[in-house]
Amino acid sequence: MKQEFSMKPISGYFALLMAFLFLGGAIAGFAFEIIWLGVLLLLLFSFTVIGFTVVNPNGACVMVLFGAYKGSIRENGYFWVNPFYTKRKISLRARNFNSEPIKVNDKIGNPIKIGFVLVWRVLDTYKAVFDVDDYQHFVLVQSDAALRKLAGLYPYDNLEDHEAVIALRGGGEEVNMELEKEIRERLTIAGIEVIEARINYIAYAEEIANAMLRRQQASAVVSARFKIVEGAVSMVQMALEQLSDKKIVDLDEERKAAMVSNLMVVLCADKDVTPVVNAGTLHS
Repeated sequence: MKQEFSMKPISGYFALLMAFLFLGGAIAGFAFEIIWLGVLLLLLFSFTVIGFTVVNPNGACVMVLFGAYKGSIRENGYFWVNPFYTKRKISLRARNFNSEPIKVNDKIGNPIKIGFVLVWRVLDTYKAVFDVDDYQHFVLVQSDAALRKLAGLYPYDNLEDHEAVIALRGGGEEVNMELEKEIRERLTIAGIEVIEARINYIAYAEEIANAMLRRQQASAVVSARFKIVEGAVSMVQMALEQLSDKKIVDLDEERKAAMVSNLMVVLCADKDVTPVVNAGTLHS
């Protein structure tokens, strides 16, 4: 497979001087009625003017002669090349592509909307021009395909797929690195360098968003309840141990059960409990 190689063009300023000399000679030839010399120098002037090209900073120009690749100019400046060359200018600047959110299915089939931002630039001008039809369109299509593939590899979250180590919503850098790797592999054929690829939008699709929001809220409540009960059990255990160690009061199993029940109600209740003061004896 061919790759890009650089060519060394002629300075455009030297060629510009020659063009002025040809033009001056042509005018003089017509003035002194040396028609053949005037026509010849005028043709040379036109031939010289066609060969001028300008390459801007962070730009390149691909040269093709009758279907044969002759090299790429990466130096910025004013140059002169063979007028028969076909010139194709390419920007080497970094470019941003901010995709619109697309609707896809995650690993477990839930419809989600996901979008990403891609930073890329042309690395190999030969591949960008000759190995694909339109390298800019190629970047858009292949990046979209990579994003769809990534969405099918992971679940949106871990609520349904508890065995999933990485989820799209909480995967962070791992998911972004996988996306960047997938896009880079797809764009190598076009000579494109992927600088960064990152998910910038992810949400459930509209048709299931409300149901999933309620599920997330329920899961959050269950998780919070679990932590509350876990903490309450630890506090009750600590209270019983402290009462026993310091011999503040001697409780039989029935009284311990009643105390545990009362403490669990106090610690796990949704609302503030109303205390009841027992004015009698401990056993009344």
